[in-house]
Amino acid sequence: MKQLIQSFKTGETILEDVPAPGISRGCVLIQTTRSLVSLGTERMLVEFGKANLIQKARQQPDKVKQVLDKVKTEGLMPTLEAVFNKLGQPLPLGYCNVGKVIAVGEEVHDFKIGDRVASNGQHAEFVCVPQNLVAAIPDNVSDEEAAFTVIGSIGLQGIRLCNPTLGETVVVVGLGLIGLMTAGLLAANGCRVIGVDLDAKKIALAREKGIIGINPREGTDVVKAVMDLTGGIGTDGVIITASAKTDDIISQAAQMSRKRGRIVLVGVIGLNISRAEFYEKELTFQVSCSYGPGRYDENYEQRGQDYPLPFVRWTEKRNFEAILQAISARKLDVASLITERVPLAEYQKIYGDIGHSNAIASILVYPEQATAERVVQVIPGASFKGSKGVFGIVGAGNFTKMTMLPALEKVGANIKYIASAGGVTGTALAKKHKIAYSTTDYQELLRDADTDVVLITTRHNAHAGMVTKALQAGKHVFVEKPLALNREELERIVAAYNGSVTLTVGFNRRFSPHVQKVKQLVGNTPMNIIATMNAGAIPANVWVHDMKVGGGRIIGEACHFIDLITYLTGSKVKAVCMNAMGTNPAENTDNASILLQYENGSTGVINYFSNGSKTYAKERIEVYSQERTAVIDNYRVTEGYGFKGFTKLKTGIDKGHKAQFGLLTERIKNGGAALIPFDEIINTTLASFAAIDSLKQGGWVAVAPIGATAKTRSEKAEERPLAVV
Repeated sequence: MKQLIQSFKTGETILEDVPAPGISRGCVLIQTTRSLVSLGTERMLVEFGKANLIQKARQQPDKVKQVLDKVKTEGLMPTLEAVFNKLGQPLPLGYCNVGKVIAVGEEVHDFKIGDRVASNGQHAEFVCVPQNLVAAIPDNVSDEEAAFTVIGSIGLQGIRLCNPTLGETVVVVGLGLIGLMTAGLLAANGCRVIGVDLDAKKIALAREKGIIGINPREGTDVVKAVMDLTGGIGTDGVIITASAKTDDIISQAAQMSRKRGRIVLVGVIGLNISRAEFYEKELTFQVSCSYGPGRYDENYEQRGQDYPLPFVRWTEKRNFEAILQAISARKLDVASLITERVPLAEYQKIYGDIGHSNAIASILVYPEQATAERVVQVIPGASFKGSKGVFGIVGAGNFTKMTMLPALEKVGANIKYIASAGGVTGTALAKKHKIAYSTTDYQELLRDADTDVVLITTRHNAHAGMVTKALQAGKHVFVEKPLALNREELERIVAAYNGSVTLTVGFNRRFSPHVQKVKQLVGNTPMNIIATMNAGAIPANVWVHDMKVGGGRIIGEACHFIDLITYLTGSKVKAVCMNAMGTNPAENTDNASILLQYENGSTGVINYFSNGSKTYAKERIEVYSQERTAVIDNYRVTEGYGFKGFTKLKTGIDKGHKAQFGLLTERIKNGGAALIPFDEIINTTLASFAAIDSLKQGGWVAVAPIGATAKTRSEKAEERPLAVV
């Protein structure tokens, strides 16, 4: 299928061939008929892409600080590589989509095949959209009119926050597409509306709709004009839909407001607010979040968990429906806003000179004969060697892009497929790394007899199911950590594993030259190890914290260090005790200390903290054995104390990814033992589960093998004594 994408690196807008998405649980698959170009938002993206590195840095000073912190901890070259990889990531354009439902996912009850719907889908011939971001279109609303649904909801949410009443005066600053629709909705609500813009064409259009238009370029003082129009009282509310870097707009909004007036920001402006201007009038100021309640909430948007109507009357989906109802009742006129209608193939008529476009609303028209049957995209000019050792990748996220593919490329891995849910990122990576096929159906890899090994880097909750299916298909498997999120998933993997193929989990630290050196120095004698992870904070609403999706950071990330200590000690974990910061720590904590007791008498301590400084090294490993100490500092420097003939190893930061994928490639081609023994992988995974159980139970938990039931230390003590640790 065809899809519009934007390059952050060059600013180029491309109509790309990508695999059509499949249908997902809780979603509907839509064949697009029309989509609306949000000229303001998409103009900013294009201009940002065309800016040079210095200009990009000036526009995102917060990102510059992150880059500088990364340089301090990881070095210049790894940081530059990460930055350029990020800039090379394509961005799908568009969020105002209309089309026809052609497939309905599981757990979707409000839609059926053939329904006409509006959604926040992208500029693509086919889109897969979660049901809470889709609304049915009334019969008397055309597809072109319905294309205004999402962008109208942005203005509507600003109005809801402003909370105007019949007869109040509201000023709308910025009469672009959102501003004009906002003004129209306010007028339909019985408000007196004043519109402010620098464009004479937009002012004229607003006046045609009964809106009082003020153009500062005509010599009118905006504040004085509003005060005159309100008899010196000032406006009841100001909704700012403009996009400008100046602080003048927020200042003028305060000056033109009445005492205790309301100011709502929908657009993007400078926000150096004068306290005096707000204090004297006791003004309120609020930033509006996109389409309304539910926005950026994964439970609402991705999992379909609606907010109860009696408590949250207007969610983003209900805002979509309200806009469609207003258009249907002819309370909101959007047809007059359409400036141009352009076939998808001729998209450059819109994007070629978008920075100087005077259009208000541009509609993309899609071909009726498009088909979603093709799920495999052949990459022109790419090829794969048909010899043994063919790889297929499932997942095209940051780890695949920034870590795995560069490492595989350096070791000459033979990659035939890359699968991604949406198709855009997978196709972009396929072209960059000369991978022959991009697909949205990962089972293509399992059905292809050429594929020897499947590499899985999806979200954590998909790992176990994909691993099980790949093992059952007779494929070698590499899966990025964690292997599973719970014991039931792990049991299914163990049942599917028969030893005829290998299973590798991405525990790369054991392959770092620093860890290899320490292992060589200390041997297999009992030892004490302290591994400290300065993990950094991740916002609570990010999926990694969700126990059902990410497994939390202990299962999802701290498992790395359980494996590392297991490798260095040469033993398996026998019992685990975890303590977390806080008076009532939750199971998905990311500030915890984990104590590990090993079968050979070794002990391990994992300090997994998210509350440290980002300028401090992320990882530090200390190994104590036989009056000797080895310290690994962020896989850049290892120092030895008490070792004959060794004091220091210094490299660029090397966490072992290249060595891991090099060994994997060599073993797949030539045969040999698994990179990590299967029983160690299972033991490490069980130990991560035991850490969570320990936090819940408040004590030591024995690591029970598959088929057994985990027991607390007190229960084990009834069978045989255990030393108190």
